[in-house]
Amino acid sequence: MALFTQGQDALHNFGNLQFHATASVGFHIDLIDDGVFINNRGLTGFYSPNRLTVSGASNPIFNDLEIVVDNGLQLDTWMGVTNNVNFVVGHVLTEKTVANSYLNFMDASFYTGSGNPTHINGYAGATNKETITFPIGNGDRLRYLTLTSSAVNSLAKCAYFFEDPNSPTSIVQQFNTDAKEFDDLQISQLEFWKLESSLPSVVTLTWDTNSNAGLLAETIENLMVVGWNKTENRWEQLGNSAINGNLQNGNITSDTFVPDDYEILTLGGTDDLLEPFSVLELDNYFLTPNGDGINDNLVIDGIENIPNNILNIYNRYGVLVYSKLNYRNEFKGISNRNSVISKDSGLSSGIYFYTLTVQDTRQKFQGYMYISE
Repeated sequence: MALFTQGQDALHNFGNLQFHATASVGFHIDLIDDGVFINNRGLTGFYSPNRLTVSGASNPIFNDLEIVVDNGLQLDTWMGVTNNVNFVVGHVLTEKTVANSYLNFMDASFYTGSGNPTHINGYAGATNKETITFPIGNGDRLRYLTLTSSAVNSLAKCAYFFEDPNSPTSIVQQFNTDAKEFDDLQISQLEFWKLESSLPSVVTLTWDTNSNAGLLAETIENLMVVGWNKTENRWEQLGNSAINGNLQNGNITSDTFVPDDYEILTLGGTDDLLEPFSVLELDNYFLTPNGDGINDNLVIDGIENIPNNILNIYNRYGVLVYSKLNYRNEFKGISNRNSVISKDSGLSSGIYFYTLTVQDTRQKFQGYMYISE
């Protein structure tokens, strides 16, 4: 290993550095990684009242990561985490002009503590994940995007821009909101997301009072996800398979599409072109996921004959705890959401609400489920 500090301004690794399982290491100065800095264990923290920077030709990968940096942790390269990121104070900052620098959530990693004052202002990445909620935003404003793909992504990236797509300041390309699939389609001129994923997926976008969703539609049922098609050079509707909230705050889920076919995504709306879903009651279910082979899974009879479906499960407080594109009876009482709890954690006993959306027939089934340990 070769390691030295530069005038106490930076720690520079240009050899082979590794933290072991009992390690608890804090960085109070910048990190320059030009060597091998992977397979780390234990806790690594960045702590400073000033801005800290991670740079170099290589990419450090940590196990548990804690961020307490008042003026932000600037990433000039991508940095990985394999277990938990704990956002405590300050943002993670990356360049928005290109997606080369990002905080990469790898494998089964998750995060805690994200919010308006603590999130990624720039790009977040996801390696070997089928589902992730990216903790991204702009300034002191968190603007989640959830990606649910048909298979595991080798790498997905996402950033949020509180900018007019007609004349964005962070990227060169412009996206004319008058170039659209049909005249009655309304496109937000306030914000957009840039998402990279090569797999068929659905996305869930959020809005708040600064989004002015009322400019796009008179009711939330007429909101939709829209995207700028790279080939057609126009805005296209990407659907609204699920929607929650009101015109001040809420979230909306798209139909299935391939994100890499679209340069950016945002909220859209229309008053009269959305065919409504018919809502039907489905059975209520009882699960005892204890591994005894009886009622371990949520089994929906005939689901194998229903392509293009989306299963969403919510707890009693309306929080989404499980989401699956093209559900095939996999649910065993374990959450697959990256939010305030760890993904792959068992859900507590209680009553849950579920919706099963079928794109092809424009039907939405709903019911209740009880989980008992």
